[in-house]
Amino acid sequence: MIIKSLKLKNFRNYDLLKIDFNHATNIFYGDNAQGKTNILEAVYLSGTTKSHRGTKDRDMIQFEREEAHIEAIVDKRGVPFQIDMHLKKNSPKGIAINKIPIKKASELFGIVHLVFFSPEDLNIIKNGPSERRRFMDLELSQIDKLYLSDLSNYNRVLNQRNRLLKDIAFNSGLKDTLDVWDKQLAVYGNKIIDRRNKFVYEINEIIKEIHFKLTGNKEEINLMYEPNVREFEFEEVIFRNRERDLKMKSTTSGPHKDDICFLANGLDIRKFGSQGQQRTAALSLKLSEIELIKSVIKDTPILLLDDVLSELDKNRQNYLLESIYDIQTLVTCTGLDEFVSKNFSINKVFQIKEGQIVKEN
Repeated sequence: MIIKSLKLKNFRNYDLLKIDFNHATNIFYGDNAQGKTNILEAVYLSGTTKSHRGTKDRDMIQFEREEAHIEAIVDKRGVPFQIDMHLKKNSPKGIAINKIPIKKASELFGIVHLVFFSPEDLNIIKNGPSERRRFMDLELSQIDKLYLSDLSNYNRVLNQRNRLLKDIAFNSGLKDTLDVWDKQLAVYGNKIIDRRNKFVYEINEIIKEIHFKLTGNKEEINLMYEPNVREFEFEEVIFRNRERDLKMKSTTSGPHKDDICFLANGLDIRKFGSQGQQRTAALSLKLSEIELIKSVIKDTPILLLDDVLSELDKNRQNYLLESIYDIQTLVTCTGLDEFVSKNFSINKVFQIKEGQIVKEN
């Protein structure tokens, strides 16, 4: 799977941009705040409908413009796909696949598979549970459309239940309607718990070998899914915690509270690991994500590396670069020295300055 080209109009700091990518390694270099990451963000957005930064559509549109446009041409096993995305300030984004508009953004998932790796991802282990839930959701949504549907429905019901809990404070007669939402929440929640459990098991089987090699055969890592409630007990827990939820005006139990535990040689490195251990585990996790996608789709994902190499020591840099030789990769960096010094294969280089490609070779 490769992305062949990208067009941007009124997106971030790009008035108009057209890029033709190489099928292997593409490097975007230049000073900070010139627009390198914006290119990767646009690619990620075209495949997932979401910004890796969690940014709202309106904030990616140029100032004083009402719309921005992204066009990505993707080749998937010899089959071309044109993905057009119109971001709008005051209405939902419009998406078309091969010039045919789609009704739901979820229809885009599964066409392009992307792995985004940024310096922020190196903190996924030490940051809060929401980061690790986000990792599970983004990854599972790309490889499992049923999960994406269940997650969307769960979040919709959760929001409605939370709104109802607040309304009951002013109208106690609404309390009887909670049963309807509780049952729906449990149905979708149980499916999410089951799929997340399988996902963590699958990625745990992959990460063990990667992490062992990455640490010079010194650390054994194990991932454990930590569900907030066990599957098939969810409805009972919701009912048991109802009074607490009414008091808190919020749903206090469910998969929106889940976490993943990372054990290195038996030590919970979320709490007790060194920064080096946490960053190495994060790198292992991202490399495992690539391998999992390969095994599921029988193809390679597109890898987006946003200034990650500068955050890694030489051993981890070498391991990462050696691991991605067969994957189309888009890399941002401030300079080319780190690639040249390692004799790393560079297929195409773009110099970015103030929202323009000033040099390409």
